[in-house]
Amino acid sequence: MGLGIGLGRLVPGLGGALAKVTVSGVSLPIALGLLVMMYPVLAKVRYDRLDTVTRDRRLLVPSLLLNWIVGPALMFALAWLLLPDLPEYRTGLIIVGLARCIAMVIIWNDLACGDREAAAVLVALNSVFQVVTFGALGWFYLSVLPGWLGLEQTALDVSVWEIAHSVLIFLGIPLAAGYLTRRLGEKAKGRTWYEGTLLPRIGPFALYGLLFTIVILFALQGEAVTSRPWDVARIALPLLVYFALMWTGSLFLGRAVGLDHPRATTLAFTAAGNNFELAIAVAIATFGATSGQALAGVVGPLIEVPVLIGLVHVALAARRLFPQPATPGGSARA
Repeated sequence: MGLGIGLGRLVPGLGGALAKVTVSGVSLPIALGLLVMMYPVLAKVRYDRLDTVTRDRRLLVPSLLLNWIVGPALMFALAWLLLPDLPEYRTGLIIVGLARCIAMVIIWNDLACGDREAAAVLVALNSVFQVVTFGALGWFYLSVLPGWLGLEQTALDVSVWEIAHSVLIFLGIPLAAGYLTRRLGEKAKGRTWYEGTLLPRIGPFALYGLLFTIVILFALQGEAVTSRPWDVARIALPLLVYFALMWTGSLFLGRAVGLDHPRATTLAFTAAGNNFELAIAVAIATFGATSGQALAGVVGPLIEVPVLIGLVHVALAARRLFPQPATPGGSARA
């Protein structure tokens, strides 16, 4: 993050050059970094185990409630409570809250030893709901609900195709690549070779992609972050509260409904993360690249990255709060 901000400040025109070529409203270097980051993790997924996730209502029902009812409502409330005098930033944050995570959550979940198969199913579920409901939720939270409460209303013009386009790029491509790699690799040389030889070779590229994405992301916005620190701080406050409440509440909800640590961790990260690629693209398309709404969308991942890196460590430490698997010749430890 420091390297990215330094490059953005010290190299003239770097941000503009990186932003010239875009994919679905997102800089092409960031898009490539995200794809490289997600592919190895999705290649690790045991696709023959996905049916155990789809039958787990203790996971699916809380995930849907957290992502599509609690998350957007919480972000709406925090945006109005903490940014009542900054309508552009407030609108940008509400858009971030509506865009549920389908990309970077894959790597956070993997680093925190979450359930890969559960993450794949929940991300796919979020993608379907995102395409179907994003426009309607944007209309409700920016126009209808504020009208009911006597607050300022805003219009959001976004098509289903724009959202589907983003989903197909940032989830469809790496998911198809990961699935085909496992199917073809196991068919050619067997599961032992695939998991013992191939996965260790491609696995490190997930972290390389993550580091590259973070550097480019901060380089793109290094000047904006350092030249408007007070605005960034105002936007950051509701985001910090949001991530803390959503992640912690989701983890303990998972524990309360009887999920094990890997699946509760997956529930927490998929509920707390947001699809900044889509949020930025929608904000730019609707309000312009230099708008306050777009800046709020950009600040989203700048805050999310360090916070969720920290929460990876919290998730690993929280394993002791969950029942432990039975040890050979013994019983499960609480």
